[in-house]
Amino acid sequence: MRYEGSIYRPPSEAYSLIVQVTIGCAHNDCTFCSMFKDKQFRVRDIEEVLQDLETARKSYKNVGKIFLADGDALVLTNEKLLVVLKKIKQLFPGCERVGIYGTPQDVNNKTLAELEELRDAGVGIIYIGAESGNDQVLHDIKKGSTRAEIITAIKKIEESGIKASVTFISGLAGRDHWKEHAIDSGTLISETEPSYVGLLTLMVEQNAPMYPDVISGKFKKLSPKEVVAETALLLENINVQKTCVFRSNHASNYVSLRGDLPRDKAKMAGQLHAAMENKGMLKDERFRAL
Repeated sequence: MRYEGSIYRPPSEAYSLIVQVTIGCAHNDCTFCSMFKDKQFRVRDIEEVLQDLETARKSYKNVGKIFLADGDALVLTNEKLLVVLKKIKQLFPGCERVGIYGTPQDVNNKTLAELEELRDAGVGIIYIGAESGNDQVLHDIKKGSTRAEIITAIKKIEESGIKASVTFISGLAGRDHWKEHAIDSGTLISETEPSYVGLLTLMVEQNAPMYPDVISGKFKKLSPKEVVAETALLLENINVQKTCVFRSNHASNYVSLRGDLPRDKAKMAGQLHAAMENKGMLKDERFRAL
């Protein structure tokens, strides 16, 4: 297998075979993100990708899941993606699911029929970064998508029969707009009812565009207790009818939450309120990581 630069994948793809079909991220403008700043975006030659799959087949006989990297591999046309997916089926007939990152722009550039075509070819989950449900926050972080566009994308994924795994970031609005960020993110989840929601907590590395604002104090970071209060407000504003798997157990989070909504909403809210009363329940900064 050939890999270029640092490789990133969702936590749930920890045991997946990772195959780069793109290098970097086509958008790569989000102010909080440092993941692909060292890469110039390009689409890999499909023949190279197929060769990598052939190489992987020589080493791995049984592969349950495959993840197509890098940052938004869904930017590829269906014509190219289907060639890769067909090869996966040929070489790894036991593969149960192919996962892929996709921006809201990527999803909305595809028709429902195209997404259904990818589903039939093996794509089972699309990881999409919403980050926030508030338009001001989305503008400030240069997300490149509006709340309405994110809602459309998530609904389209779910309608196609592919599961949407949607990520939000606690603390992303700082102290200036934390309430709006929490409430609007909660209501976005309520409106779209994705299969999965993942909640991370803001950690800004030196090569992230917003880092100078964090250091100077222009961006006012939330304290750990304030982050937990924001999470509690977000959770309070989530009202879904179908089951949504909710996870806030990333290494960056101060409080680890695992539950299914709406069933476990009260239990998780209780964990958050207990942590606000007892600082000893909060993860020490030394143990937080991206």
